[in-house]
Amino acid sequence: MEKEGASEGKLVSPKGWLLLAALLAGNFALAIGPWLVREADTGPVSAGFWRLFLALPFLVVFARMAGQRLTGMPRKTLVLVAIGALAFASDLASWHIGIGMTRLGNATLFGNAGSIILLFWGFIMARMLPRGLEWLAIACALGGAGILLGRSLEISTQTFAGDLFCLTAGVLYAVYLLTLQGERARFGSWSLLVWVSVFACPFLLALALALGEPVWPTDWTPILILFVTSQLIGQGLLVFSLGHFPPLVIGLALLTQPAVAAVIGYARFGEVLLPLDIAGMVLLGSALVVARASAARIPPQPAIRP
Repeated sequence: MEKEGASEGKLVSPKGWLLLAALLAGNFALAIGPWLVREADTGPVSAGFWRLFLALPFLVVFARMAGQRLTGMPRKTLVLVAIGALAFASDLASWHIGIGMTRLGNATLFGNAGSIILLFWGFIMARMLPRGLEWLAIACALGGAGILLGRSLEISTQTFAGDLFCLTAGVLYAVYLLTLQGERARFGSWSLLVWVSVFACPFLLALALALGEPVWPTDWTPILILFVTSQLIGQGLLVFSLGHFPPLVIGLALLTQPAVAAVIGYARFGEVLLPLDIAGMVLLGSALVVARASAARIPPQPAIRP
C-alpha cells in the first residue's frame, strides 16, 4: 500500500504533469505529419525516408549529450532493434501511402488503431481487468473515435484502399513500440532512435525507388518541417514518455491525434466540424483525463527481453 501511494504521488507531482505535457506535445507534433506529407512534392515513402535520414545526425548528438552509448549492443539486441525498425519503417511507408489515398482524418484515426492494442496490452501484462473509471476511459475513447469515424471519416470505395493502408500502419506501430520497450531502459531513448533510423532508412529508400517515386524534393520546406516535428519532437517525446506512463495512458494519448488532425483539416482543407464532431473530441479528451487519474493502479509493463 505504501508503494502504491508513493507511485500515485509521483504521478500527480509537478514533474508528473510536465511529463504528461511532453506526451501530449509529442502527439500534437505527430498529428500534423499527414498534412506535411500531403504538401511534400516527393513520393509518400520518400517523405518517410527524408524524415528519418535528416533527423539521424541530430539524434546522434542528442544521444551523446544524454550520455547514452551508441556502440557495444549485443547481437541479440541488434536483431530485436532491426525487427522494431522494420516494423516502424513499414508503418511509415504504409501510413504515408494511405495519407495520399484517403482523407486526412481517416489517415490519422486509422493510423492510430494500434493505440487500442497498447491499451488492452497493459491490462494483459498486469493480469487485471479495468474497473470503474478505467472502463469509463475506454468507453469515452472508443465512443469519441466512433463519432469521428461516423461523422467526418467517411468510408467509400475511393478511400477503402487508403483506409486499409492506414489501419495496417496502426498495427505495425504498436508492434514497433512493444518490440523495443525493454531495450529503451537499457540503452536510452535517443540511442534507440539512432539505431532504428539506421536500419529503417535503407529499407524506405529502396522501397521508394522500387515504387518509382520522386525522391529528391524541389521544395524542401514541408520535408524539413516534417522531420523536425515528427521525428525530432514528436517521435522523441513519445518514446521518452513511454518510459514514464503505463500503456493505458499512452494508448489514450495517441487517440488525441485524430482530434488535432480534425482541427487541421478544418483550418487547411475546409472540413467542417459539426457539433457531433466536437463531442467526439471532448470524449477523447475526457478519456485521457480519466486515464491520467487512474494510472497509478496499473504498474508499468515489465521489460521485454530479446
